[in-house]
Amino acid sequence: MALFCIRFGQKSPLTLSRLLYQRSIPHSCRSTNPGFLSSDLRSDARFSTKSLIDHKRLSVHVRQVPVFCPAFSDHVKKFHTSEKLQAPPAVVLWLLVKPLQKITAIILGRSIRKWWKALPPKKKQLFREWAWQRRWHLTGVSTVVLLFMALFCFTHMEESPLTGRSRFLVFSRDNFIKLSEHASEMYLEEFEDLLIPENDPRHQVVVRVVQHLADRNQDIEEFKSVPWTVHVIEKPIANAYVMPNGRIFVFTGMLELVGDIHQLSIILGHEMAHALIGHAAEQASLSHLLDLLSMILLTMIWAICPRDSLALLAQWIQGKLVEFSLNRPYSRKLEAEADQVGLQLAAKACVDVRAGPVVWQKMELFEQIAGEPTLPEWCSTHPSHRTRISNLDHLVPEAIELRARCGCPAFTDPDPRVVFAKVAQLLLEDNEKQKNKAKESKERERAEGTQHTLLSKKEMEPAA
Repeated sequence: MALFCIRFGQKSPLTLSRLLYQRSIPHSCRSTNPGFLSSDLRSDARFSTKSLIDHKRLSVHVRQVPVFCPAFSDHVKKFHTSEKLQAPPAVVLWLLVKPLQKITAIILGRSIRKWWKALPPKKKQLFREWAWQRRWHLTGVSTVVLLFMALFCFTHMEESPLTGRSRFLVFSRDNFIKLSEHASEMYLEEFEDLLIPENDPRHQVVVRVVQHLADRNQDIEEFKSVPWTVHVIEKPIANAYVMPNGRIFVFTGMLELVGDIHQLSIILGHEMAHALIGHAAEQASLSHLLDLLSMILLTMIWAICPRDSLALLAQWIQGKLVEFSLNRPYSRKLEAEADQVGLQLAAKACVDVRAGPVVWQKMELFEQIAGEPTLPEWCSTHPSHRTRISNLDHLVPEAIELRARCGCPAFTDPDPRVVFAKVAQLLLEDNEKQKNKAKESKERERAEGTQHTLLSKKEMEPAA
């Protein structure tokens, strides 16, 4: 499944307290959860940067969002009801066969090439004549195979929930929900010593935001079938992801990055959208289809190329073409869809959807200040920050209309995009000044070093 992950060093010159401003989540629509009413989301709920890094200095202000709520405790208990792994045979078989497909294609193609080279010229000519005489039969067989493949693809086309997009799906979303149990257990074992306790305020805030998103989107059938489970990991990585079975993993670095509950809701809505739509099963289905087609092409490459070195080069080119022309563009398409659906989920929860583009503006700002190289979008599995900002800006008006139809109150605070743009400009100017000062300091040290060297030479000349 597509994951969202941006890493920053612990010694980043930016801190949340410098970057962010106080935002508010207005009174939301009537909620189905009596323990998490809309009035719980107010402007007094915000994160403190240092608190998320040092638990002893934790300062999560939640006056209107009580961390310990008896009425909410029952819902927290429901979060841990996942069953043991019951992996479906079809998916497991595909996972086992997948690594062998490429090896089988290489061996088959190489064997065909050796067989052809070993044939005497007369037998080669007879084989060519035999193929030419039966060209129409061979063409018919090829056509039948192509029609069968087209029929297979057509019969496995389904409509994507929430968006209505047609997609190719071999493995069902339910299969991957069961299969992801094993992966979830592996993650829990890996981060066992880093999981913060459930009574930690940071964990409680994430749980309540997730529960609020779920309560406000009960009209979506997929929300009712997923038992959402929250795990917060004490690690300074700006990362959050949701497994197909509803297990949510949030790193404390992400809590440090987001400025308020609005932005956290946008992030969690995006990741929950991946699970609701079943993007993991969709990507696996596409991968399965491409593997079968690549197996045919790979067999032809190793059969036609006269030498193994040329076959390896052609195989490498074929792999890169498939990766950059099909896999990565498709992954970017799914990420854009998750952005759209996640914004809609947040809008129905009366979140300030104008904060959506701000999240990616922060990512872009961090990279600019850190001086990290920016890869072209076509090289990435995710859209560029600039593309996501533009797309979300385009979707915000529609999300505001959806928010109003849910009975949410109008915005009273300034547009967070405008506020952050001013803050970002000041930070960029300050960063530029620091760079200039560092550059001047280095030049001064270099000049002093040169001057000291010349004086040393002059002092040594009389002695000589």
